[in-house]
Amino acid sequence: MSAVHTGSTPVTRPSAGLIPAKDMAVIWVLLTAAFVAILNETTMGMAIPHLISDLGITPIAAQWVTSAFMLTMAVVIPITGFLLRRFTTRQMFIGAITLFSVGTLIAALAPGFAVLLVARVVQASGTAVMMPLLMTTIMNLVPASSRGRMMGRVSIVMSLAPAIGPTMSGFLLDHFGWRAIFVVVLPIALIAMFIGWRWLTNVGETMHAPIDLLSVVLSAFGFGGLVFGLSQIGSLGSGAGGTPMTIALAVGVVGLALFLWRQVLLQRGDDALLDLRVFASRDFSLSMIQMFLLSLAFFGSITVIPLFLQDALQLKALDAGLVVLPGALAMGLLGPVIGRIYDSHGTRILLIPGSILAASMLWLFTTVTVDSSIWLVLVAQTLLSVGLALSFTPLFTASLASLKPKFYSYGSAVIGTIQQVAGAAGIAVMMAVFTAAVNAGGGTEVPEAVAAGTRMSVTIGAVIASVTIIGAFLIRKPEDDGESAPTHGAH
Repeated sequence: MSAVHTGSTPVTRPSAGLIPAKDMAVIWVLLTAAFVAILNETTMGMAIPHLISDLGITPIAAQWVTSAFMLTMAVVIPITGFLLRRFTTRQMFIGAITLFSVGTLIAALAPGFAVLLVARVVQASGTAVMMPLLMTTIMNLVPASSRGRMMGRVSIVMSLAPAIGPTMSGFLLDHFGWRAIFVVVLPIALIAMFIGWRWLTNVGETMHAPIDLLSVVLSAFGFGGLVFGLSQIGSLGSGAGGTPMTIALAVGVVGLALFLWRQVLLQRGDDALLDLRVFASRDFSLSMIQMFLLSLAFFGSITVIPLFLQDALQLKALDAGLVVLPGALAMGLLGPVIGRIYDSHGTRILLIPGSILAASMLWLFTTVTVDSSIWLVLVAQTLLSVGLALSFTPLFTASLASLKPKFYSYGSAVIGTIQQVAGAAGIAVMMAVFTAAVNAGGGTEVPEAVAAGTRMSVTIGAVIASVTIIGAFLIRKPEDDGESAPTHGAH
């Protein structure tokens, strides 16, 4: 059964650089909600030791508080492309923020581990919608000449929330316990819900289409299996069995292949859960390859570097966090500046120096030893973050701007999915190499072994980042033509 459109909304061509106040209000509401969701996502890592002692669970069980969240995100994000076409902006926002708020409330009141785990799954279901909804809305509302600047503001959310999250979490854990993390987040989410319910207007257009349940199942097995299997790779270096990993990866590969085949069939009638015609755009495809490689290098490296700071340079957790904090802040604060440069000069002026800077800093990390200066690590980490900021903002903007408006939601879903899978793969591969090298050198109690593991694992990221230098020369800024003009209005 083919999709039936509910009717196109009027196409409006805003003045160059001018965004109506009501449209900015919509964007700010979504930015706030996305910030809260990502902030929450980054707070639980430090809480795991507290959960182990308070709930009487094993470290492996406690890790599922974050693993379940990640798996749910991997399953839900590919579906958001369809959902954003099927339901209105208000429906999607209210649904997502309600799921997130309910999950947060359940987590704050959870009497035991099982309930907490369910709460995290509910939270993740709402969180998964936030970023695709935000990016799709920006593409619909913001004129092409201002999209870089607006995506720069998105980078603030994506960078500052992870920077603030662990620090906030550490303070609350030290003074109030792990439940306080959810207690603090809940009122902010409820305020965002009220503001959205009161003032959020619908943008874009919707269609009536039945959801293909087989695609949902295949997506869950495909992306869920891949992410879970990849997450198990890191345990191989510690001597853990590889059977669950092998089964999960096999299920993931088969499920993903069947999912892609199903989408090719369904998209002929505009019924696809994730429309793969977005890859017909050369610039979108090249941007996704570039983003996949950068995400591989980025997420893997930011996982290993803090371990080097704590176990090789013998820094406390708080001090290690302060060393990497300037880099996260730099990524966020440079976002609007980078966005303005993109709007004025295009992609290559940012991507080329960004990829060179990121690759250079990763190669620098392959030389670290137990005698390396903390200041060297701080400067290298900050410059690495600057290089990544120069890359991610133009990639987000150029990739979506190369699509027709009806594909914005699917493009946003693809971006989120690629980041989830690439992030899981980068962390898995680099942590597996790190763990194997550390164990071969005597374990984490031997600083020299940790330094060796860091050098070996980050070398993988450096090689991958070097490849992106070539890609940076190939990606161009889409022309500001009629296909990329904003479309918006109320349903």
